[in-house]
Amino acid sequence: MDNFTFQSPTKIIFGKGAEHQVGKEARSHGGKVLLHYGGGSIKRTGLYDRVVQSLNEAGVEVVELAGAQPNPRLSLVYEGIELCRKENIDLILAVGGGSTIDSSKAIAMGVPYKGDVWDFFTGKADAQTALPVGVVLTLPAAGSEASDSCVITKEDGWLKRGYGSQLIRPVFAIMNPELTFTLPPYQTACGAADIMAHIMERYFTNTKGVDFTDYLSEATLKTIIKHIPVVLEDPENYESRAQIMWAGTIAHNDLLSTGRVGDWASHQIEHELSGIYDVPHGAGLAVVFPAWMKYVYKHDIERFVQFAVRVWNAEQDFFNPEQTALEGIRRLEDFFRSIGLPVRLSELDIPNDRLEEMAEKTKKGADGKVGQFVKLTTKDVLNILRLAE
Repeated sequence: MDNFTFQSPTKIIFGKGAEHQVGKEARSHGGKVLLHYGGGSIKRTGLYDRVVQSLNEAGVEVVELAGAQPNPRLSLVYEGIELCRKENIDLILAVGGGSTIDSSKAIAMGVPYKGDVWDFFTGKADAQTALPVGVVLTLPAAGSEASDSCVITKEDGWLKRGYGSQLIRPVFAIMNPELTFTLPPYQTACGAADIMAHIMERYFTNTKGVDFTDYLSEATLKTIIKHIPVVLEDPENYESRAQIMWAGTIAHNDLLSTGRVGDWASHQIEHELSGIYDVPHGAGLAVVFPAWMKYVYKHDIERFVQFAVRVWNAEQDFFNPEQTALEGIRRLEDFFRSIGLPVRLSELDIPNDRLEEMAEKTKKGADGKVGQFVKLTTKDVLNILRLAE
């Protein structure tokens, strides 16, 4: 196990009716908030009215910015920065899922910064300060409600890039599983793939002696595997919705990262799919992750055997560990299919004429490679995309 520092300062307010506490929480960070949300769903469900009422009762002035969308856009971030500066905003309140939260985080960094907020996403600058961000979560998926990271898409060139800083961990996250009852089945399934990918990025590591976080990761994966089929059949099953929502937070608040180095190649590769083709992030991950596994499993067959046996209850073939490893990958693909997700690029209607471009654009480290479990060249990324066709 590696040395580590773990800090997770986000205050979690979890349970039925939790959104009624948003005014009290927001007021402790100032008297004026930017209420950032997506489209009309929070108004149709009545959540918007409940949030605004709670803020008004707490004496909090509200300025609104709607329009957040999947794969959040840099242009809206710019708009939010200018609005916050003009209105002297104290807190940004994201009401929605990962896209709204990520957009809010980028705005929070950009308000006090004198340069272009995109500098953070290209490695030209590091954030030194940021406005506080609060969350009312409506979609368990990205884990952004308690993470230190955000991902933004720049329309010019359709570049999707991420940035991480402790400054952008939300100060509070209000999480009521009832708010997820109306999620469409496909969105629920995409959220499951996103959560599972966050866990698997950490699980496949070269760090030795990480039994504790292995078991935590396996338990979190098995929680999603058990409860997603339940809510697809019974969308208002509160207990299963609650299990999924809390698992989604634990998957990405860095608890499962402690003492180990994660991979993150699959996320970087998928960012090119959703950046160019605007596919749901979870759907793209359902395609990329099994292809990545097929490409790298021989690097550490024992870890893939452990994944197959502990997570998927596959029978261990002691005389043919490779067969067991491949069975775990097959069961992952079968699970994604069973909840209505694609596992091939062709199922996303993504043509193969831009695979080379996506491989070239995939964000690389200083060594020109992507990932940690196996360091991948541009050629390797292209081979993985071809495996995913």
